[in-house]
Amino acid sequence: MAVVGFDFGTTNSLISVVQGNRVVSFLDDQGLPVPSVVCYEGSQTIVGREARERLGQAGLGVQGNVVRSPKTLLGRESVFVGGVERSPVDIVREVVEFVRRQALDAKTVRNLDADRAVVTIPVMMEGHRRALLRDAFRMAGMSVVQFVHEPLAALYGYLRSSDDFDATLRHYDRQLVLVFDWGGGTLDLTLCRLVDGLLIQVGNDGTDEVGGDWFDDELKNEIERRVRATRSLSDDVEVQAEGRSRLLHACERAKIDLSQRSRVNVYVPNFFRGLDDPDLDFPLSREELDAIVAKLVNKGLARIERLLDREGYSSAAVAKCLATGGMANMPVVRARLHELFGPNRVHVSERSASLISEGAAWVAHDEAKLHLAKNVELVLARNSYMPLLAAGLEMPQEGEVRGDKFSLYCVDPTDGFGKFELMAPHRPGPKVLPDDMRRPLTNLVVPVDSKAAPFRERLQLDVTVDENLILKAQARSLNQRGSAEAEVHDLEFALALPTGKRGWLGAERIEGEAGDGPKPAKGGLVMRSNIASYEDNKLVPGEVLYRFAPLYFDTRNGPPQLQVDERLYYEPCTYCKRASNDPLCTCASAPRTPQVGSNRPSASA
Repeated sequence: MAVVGFDFGTTNSLISVVQGNRVVSFLDDQGLPVPSVVCYEGSQTIVGREARERLGQAGLGVQGNVVRSPKTLLGRESVFVGGVERSPVDIVREVVEFVRRQALDAKTVRNLDADRAVVTIPVMMEGHRRALLRDAFRMAGMSVVQFVHEPLAALYGYLRSSDDFDATLRHYDRQLVLVFDWGGGTLDLTLCRLVDGLLIQVGNDGTDEVGGDWFDDELKNEIERRVRATRSLSDDVEVQAEGRSRLLHACERAKIDLSQRSRVNVYVPNFFRGLDDPDLDFPLSREELDAIVAKLVNKGLARIERLLDREGYSSAAVAKCLATGGMANMPVVRARLHELFGPNRVHVSERSASLISEGAAWVAHDEAKLHLAKNVELVLARNSYMPLLAAGLEMPQEGEVRGDKFSLYCVDPTDGFGKFELMAPHRPGPKVLPDDMRRPLTNLVVPVDSKAAPFRERLQLDVTVDENLILKAQARSLNQRGSAEAEVHDLEFALALPTGKRGWLGAERIEGEAGDGPKPAKGGLVMRSNIASYEDNKLVPGEVLYRFAPLYFDTRNGPPQLQVDERLYYEPCTYCKRASNDPLCTCASAPRTPQVGSNRPSASA
């Protein structure tokens, strides 16, 4: 039984499956993906294009009996639809069931069960929302084999469907590819490096603040403002209860049409209330549309520069920009991408509506497993790094958990807390150097016995990754019995293409171009780790160790100068009792008169 690919999108959803050596996508009667819209009419539930058309005609949004983009509602306890309280998980289930049923009814593929799927998700989708999405699929009769980031699935599908697969892999080997997925609900970015057939996420970024729905809303507000100004209509002139929702639908249609035409007419009958001419009629040119949405376009494209800057690359380092999603079809977006990367390095997919679903289908067909792209490390005392989960670790699939347990020590319990800081190198792969740049993942602070000697307070750290790709860290102190928990939802992953090679899964160190990589940040505060994986007095701060083992600092024992300096730095002056770094302390340079009966020499002796 084939595992299908399922792109459950904010605005549209689609199932694809690999049949033989080609992908079959189950589009609707208009040859398009299924709109992610649900309409409730009494005991009847309407899903897909018919529900979308009712949204356009009746103008009822989530405040009425139509729910648009139900994925955005995941995480809420409930929403009111047509006066009825409903669970967002149930609403999502309606869409999943409809899309699955449409695929089964198509009879295009023999013996299709569509009960197991590789499901795509936005890169910034929180872990608890992934878990709710999994619940919705389970309720719809489908199990989620694994989640895959939408832009990563798009790139996988682009490569697998190329005319000469092997030649394409050779061409982009060791190169950076940026996937730019701008849909109706979210803008998702992933920067990948292709290494011996392994797609490795170098960095991700995403936002739901500039999706196509925001463009529609901006256009709706501006058109109403201009029509009121042209017709000298004050704010006292009311709009029909369904008017603005119908205008929103018309604006979405106009935005799409202006990708192919230079001018359209936005017409909404019976828009205003109480006027002899209640219709809204507004001619809109492509240039006017570009001006109206310019701020949103700039905000979206700025995410590219933000991602590249964060990872330490220029646009010139990107070998290919793969643009998908409906917004990539806007001429102004294409033009700006061409300005940034050059026309030859930008590919706007002609299968933009289905590429993500196709990629998920190829992942399912190839049985490609997600692997951790970067080490998960614990910062130890004296700024060393302990690998907790190694890059290349196969990520858990449905019902699985991966992880490990670690027994540790607190080297300095003075402030009463054990401080755990989890980091990930910017460089992918298992082989990283101590001076490679790292980014913080999460911190845990656990109460410990502040009076304990170094290494007497034992600590336990459990790190796991579950089927929803949520990293969970649980820390405990065994003496004080303190505990803390934290989660990480934004890990980077890798997918192995079916080439027979294993990339850095064979322990290769990933090398970029000279000068690549992020630059160290200047200034800022850092948390000093007081955790160790083994007992060694050299890891204990000098001023702390002196209280418990003063003979350690006997010069005949050769104590490390760093610990000697630490002890002296925090020890007050013997004479004036000021801190050692206090500029008012001049005792070391002033002559001293020995006290009567004292054998201590003066400072000048």
